[in-house]
Amino acid sequence: MWLVLSALGLLVAGLFAPWFRSRERAELDDDARERAPGDFVALPDGWTHYEELGPPDGQPVVLIHGFSVPAYVWDATVPALAEAGLRVIRYDVYGRGYSDRPRRSYDRNLFERQLVGLLEALGVERPADLVGLSMGGAIAAAVTDRYPHLVRRLVLIDPYAQRSPIGPLAIRGVGELLATTHFVPRLVRRQHRDVRDTPWYPRWVEAYREQVGYRGFRRALLGTARDFIDRDPRPLFEAAAARGKPTLLIWGEHDPTVPLAASVWLRELLEPEFLLVRGAGHVPHAQRPDVVNPVVVRFLADAPAGTR
Repeated sequence: MWLVLSALGLLVAGLFAPWFRSRERAELDDDARERAPGDFVALPDGWTHYEELGPPDGQPVVLIHGFSVPAYVWDATVPALAEAGLRVIRYDVYGRGYSDRPRRSYDRNLFERQLVGLLEALGVERPADLVGLSMGGAIAAAVTDRYPHLVRRLVLIDPYAQRSPIGPLAIRGVGELLATTHFVPRLVRRQHRDVRDTPWYPRWVEAYREQVGYRGFRRALLGTARDFIDRDPRPLFEAAAARGKPTLLIWGEHDPTVPLAASVWLRELLEPEFLLVRGAGHVPHAQRPDVVNPVVVRFLADAPAGTR
C-alpha cells in the first residue's frame, strides 16, 4: 500500500513540479514599471513598454519580436542600427516583457492596434521600416496589409510563415492546465537551445524567467497560440506582397522552429533579397550579428528616404 501511495505521490509531484517552478507571483504595476528600463506609453489596450535609440530625425525602424521572447531579443541589433543613423524603436508585444497582459483576444487586431498606436503616440510621421522576427514577421505583414501608408520597407527574420496546429492547447480547460504544467515551463527550458551560443546567454535566460513571473503571461501566450498561431499566416503575407514593399528575408540554416523549407514559398511570393545565415537557428540576428547586422544596415540605411 505504501509503495502504491509513494508511487502516486511521485507521479503527481512530477506532473505539477513545472507549475511550482513557473507560478506567476508579481504584478506589472506602477512600481514594476518604475524599476523597468526604457519608457512606457498608455495605449487603449494597456501600457506598452518600449525603448528608442538613435537620432530622433533618422529613418524610423520598428523591431517586432516573436512569440515569447520580448524586446531584449534585439540586444545585438539595436546598436548597429542606431549607429547607422536610424531611429530605432523596439517594444514588448502585449503579454510579454514589461507590456501589459490585457484580457483581450490575442489576435492580429490586438497586435496591429498596439503597433499603429505606438507609432502615433511617438509621433512617427513618415513611413517606418518594420523588422519582424518569427511571429513578429506575421505582425509586420498584417500591418503592411492594412496600413501600407505607414510602412516603407520590410525585414523578415525567420518569420512565422506556416500554420502550427496547437493540438490540445485549443481545448478549453485542458489548454489552461497544459499551459501551466508543461507549455510555458517548456518554453523556459527552450531558451537554452535557442541562445546557448550567444555571449549574453545568462542575461537572456534570467530576463526570460523574470517575465514569466508576471501575472497574465501564461494567459497571454495561450491566447496567442489559440487566436494567432493556430491560424494560417499565409494570407497575411500574400496580402502584404500585394503592397509591393521592398523586402529583405533572413533565415537561419538550422531553424528548428520555422524550418528553412518554409522560406521557399515566401521567396517565390515576395521576391525579396535573401540572406541565409549558415549554422544559425531561429534567432540568426542574435547568433550571428556579425553576418546579419551589416546586411540589415545596408538594406535600410542606404535606401532612398522616399522609397515606398
